[in-house]
Amino acid sequence: MRIIPAIDVIDGKCVRLTQGDYTTKKIYNEDPCEMAKRFQDYGINYLHLVDLEGAINKHIVNYKTLEKICAKTTLKVDFGGGIKTNQDVRIAFECGANQITGGSTAVNNPEMFNSWLTKYGISKIILGADCNARQIATSGWTKSSNLDVVKFIKDYQNKGVNYVICTDIAKDGMLKGTSNKLYKEIIEQTNTSLIASGGVSSVSDLIKLEEIGCEGAIIGKAIYEGKIKLKELIKLC
Repeated sequence: MRIIPAIDVIDGKCVRLTQGDYTTKKIYNEDPCEMAKRFQDYGINYLHLVDLEGAINKHIVNYKTLEKICAKTTLKVDFGGGIKTNQDVRIAFECGANQITGGSTAVNNPEMFNSWLTKYGISKIILGADCNARQIATSGWTKSSNLDVVKFIKDYQNKGVNYVICTDIAKDGMLKGTSNKLYKEIIEQTNTSLIASGGVSSVSDLIKLEEIGCEGAIIGKAIYEGKIKLKELIKLC
């Protein structure tokens, strides 16, 4: 299982939210690139980078942060937040992203999302399937839909999607464990590479996710709050 630390960006700074609530913003580092370098120094190879301003403004905002991290590290970055148009995708890849994540676009403009799969290939496009009470959420988690998360993933699997990031919003930033039951259901009912996100609070959570069969696990607040030490991740990496 891949270990994937997360960096969320607002105003060019490394921040974390709780359950996607922008009023809970807490700054952890003034320079996200410095944080990314620390991850690399501990043998980590992957990074989940989210442009939170982009998610709200419906276009990429912090692309310079992406560009700097990709220029200064060898991390393979998956980038999301504000990717709504073909130009946003182009900018992300030109700035060095290894993969991009599309969530809201997959809901609101499936034709465009499918065109990205065709143009860039299934290894480059991640389906963002973030949910609250099993319903897919969009627009930086500020809007909900009536789409069931498992059915949503199944439908896109039939269109060729391989990589999926699923965040249970109720768990995000709470440091109270992960939605193992939901992730197990997704893995059993779809043939996708599932990247679990939200709620990781300890190394034991990561071990459970690996046992379930997750392809990757995203870790955010647990690192920043010291619940998981970077040196603990070396063995897992």
